[in-house]
Amino acid sequence: MNNDNSVLKDADPEVASVIAAEQDRQSDTLELIASENHVSGPVLEALGTVLTDKYAEGYPGKRWYRGCDNVDSVEQIAIDRAKDLFGAEHANVQPHSGTSANIAVYMAALQPGQKIMGMDLAHGGHLSHGRGNNLSGTYYKAVHYCVQKDTEMLDMDQVRQQALAERPDILVCGASAYPRTVDFEAFGSIAKEVGCLLLSDIAHIAGLVVAGLHPDPVPYSDFVTTTNHKTLRGPRGGIILCKEQWTRKIDSAVFPGIQGGPLMHVIAAKAVAFAEAMHPGFKDYAQAILDNAQTLAGELRALGWRLVTGGTDNHLMLVDLRSRTPDLTGHQAAIWLSEAHLVTNKNAIPFDTRTPFHGSGVRLGTPALTSRGLRTEHMKLIAGWFDEILTSGGDEKIIAKVRESTRELCGQYPVPNRSY
Repeated sequence: MNNDNSVLKDADPEVASVIAAEQDRQSDTLELIASENHVSGPVLEALGTVLTDKYAEGYPGKRWYRGCDNVDSVEQIAIDRAKDLFGAEHANVQPHSGTSANIAVYMAALQPGQKIMGMDLAHGGHLSHGRGNNLSGTYYKAVHYCVQKDTEMLDMDQVRQQALAERPDILVCGASAYPRTVDFEAFGSIAKEVGCLLLSDIAHIAGLVVAGLHPDPVPYSDFVTTTNHKTLRGPRGGIILCKEQWTRKIDSAVFPGIQGGPLMHVIAAKAVAFAEAMHPGFKDYAQAILDNAQTLAGELRALGWRLVTGGTDNHLMLVDLRSRTPDLTGHQAAIWLSEAHLVTNKNAIPFDTRTPFHGSGVRLGTPALTSRGLRTEHMKLIAGWFDEILTSGGDEKIIAKVRESTRELCGQYPVPNRSY
């Protein structure tokens, strides 16, 4: 990463210093948060352009403001690339986030009070899948399916039986902390049998899907939503893919339904990221994410750590801290790891007896590590450092030793500026 912010330094040294501090933090830490990644130089450059100046309420060719010829062009490029990348009939690239994308789908497809059935947040789902303190669980009636207690995986027969009993108006599949393959075909069959719509949220696994390394939801879903970051390695934001018949309702739900002016500089960066994901090298990158996750999971298991579901099929894993450190919470573990420059997030695990704020687990992911160029041999080092820190009870000398090792590795593999 190379951005000296020379103009900003002169104009606003206070803000410039914070940005520089964040750049230093990213340079000197290993990012293991499964929902984060490092964008390429071209994506970052697109984000910092004059496109941010332009108001463009509406859609290409149908704007409420004049002077939109150029932003029309860049949004159409993003739309066309998204459709090609995912094989979708229609794409809306304006949502500011994955949650915004999901809310727009509900607004397009449901009336307030109709029923959503999604994965329970405590079992790996997402707030926007019907959580009570989220708009999705406030404006709509929400019920949830869970993983099995013995396997910690979804049982599709149980999901089917519950869906037939509940008769939701829209079935939601996808997760934010589920380390196994999502069976979109089975979800599609259940939705057809129930007579409801299917929304597949692939925010975490979109990069694996477009690389052909995870089953594709598009053929089985009425709607597919995703973020652009995480495994897709684009800018923060969301998109909606849908069948052609839903085009007008989806577009109207996004604008004027839940958003005003789209962020045209972000849409330009999305277009760049979509092009990067079409590059032949992206599949190799996605495969490396999976290889790193498999190796990291295997090394942690070898050290005696229990993983939720016993392992991973994708880019993330959940470590049950009780397997080696029964009194350690996810909250405290994440603090100690961060002090050693290994950045993770605390996470509740299925059937957790602790509160979500403390939790009994930590979630680890490999996208950002892979973007730096780290490969399977480095995962063995990281697993060892993880084990040393947590089994030492946060010993300051151990943390300091690992921090120096982390910094050294970061120096050898700097935050990337490259595409593919």
